Amino acid sequence: MDALALIGLASSVSLLAGWRLYLCIFATGLAMRTGWIALPEHLHGLAILANPWVIGVAAVGLIAEFFADKILWLDSLWDGVHTLVRPIGGALLAMAIVDPRDPTWQVVSLLLGGSAALLTHGAKAGTRAVVNTSPEPVSNVAVSAVEDTATGTLLLLALYNPVMAIIIALFLAVTAIAVLLLLRRLWRRMRAISSGASDGGKEPPLPIGGS
Repeated sequence: MDALALIGLASSVSLLAGWRLYLCIFATGLAMRTGWIALPEHLHGLAILANPWVIGVAAVGLIAEFFADKILWLDSLWDGVHTLVRPIGGALLAMAIVDPRDPTWQVVSLLLGGSAALLTHGAKAGTRAVVNTSPEPVSNVAVSAVEDTATGTLLLLALYNPVMAIIIALFLAVTAIAVLLLLRRLWRRMRAISSGASDGGKEPPLPIGGS
């Protein structure tokens, strides 16, 4: 596996960790444990994920996140708690993928992995906060189910095919940035509407002598 493929895999895994950290750890570890995927020699750092204890702890976190992420406003609280956990987890996963014999690449993977996970985490948390403004719970459950399915599918594709890992990383990064920009515009518009409502919809008085 060449350097570009390693960077693509590390990036895609880190970006997906910003959505579902426990699912990334559990799915990767279980796939390795059952022999569904055989990782190249370069990725021996991920072998720790196949440890039964790691899989078990990840399974507990996965179950808790599965239900918490589908309950109105509890999902936002869960996201808030994991604002630091997901970026750290994404950074460590990236470090495990990149060759540990090269300290330079390890530092780069730590910084980029953490930043990538934080990027997708921010997009996820912001989107769920907006979805939670809806009075019905169906949209919340639907969005969470899509995230579950997409994370598992894209993760396995990235681990199985290095070329797909690069494509997935680019897709996730562009999507997350687009979502954050959209949320920023939405937030500004909501603030403008709220400011207008607080003024009672009245136009500011003209200065004395004004026309």
